Amino acid sequence: MKIILSIRPEYANRILNGTKKFEYRKKIFKNKDINTIVIYATKPIGKVVGEFYIKNIIENDPNTIWSLTNRYSGISKISFDNYFQNVTEGFAIEINGFKRYKKELDIKEVSKNLKCAPQSFAYI
Repeated sequence: MKIILSIRPEYANRILNGTKKFEYRKKIFKNKDINTIVIYATKPIGKVVGEFYIKNIIENDPNTIWSLTNRYSGISKISFDNYFQNVTEGFAIEINGFKRYKKELDIKEVSKNLKCAPQSFAYI
């Protein structure tokens, strides 16, 4: 099963070039059958650019998540801390391979049920 995530273009590119091996989230999907995440690169790109496969999901406090994942975080410690500011629990989705689409897609090409990019994520 797949979901679509809105991800900033610089992080989407790092995922799709293999330098970012963890995607961080404050909240996560409840369905445990999700194995693929489709990447919607936010503006200025505003397109679906690829997908990645889930190896593991780490759930813990931000300091522990950083200590376990920082080597392949693809972001700075300052950006990480800013994102998780005032949060006691977070998630790190470990990436197990990725695929960049040959052609970037409009959101409606991925799912007829989606009229716009999800604020966080959407099941597709």
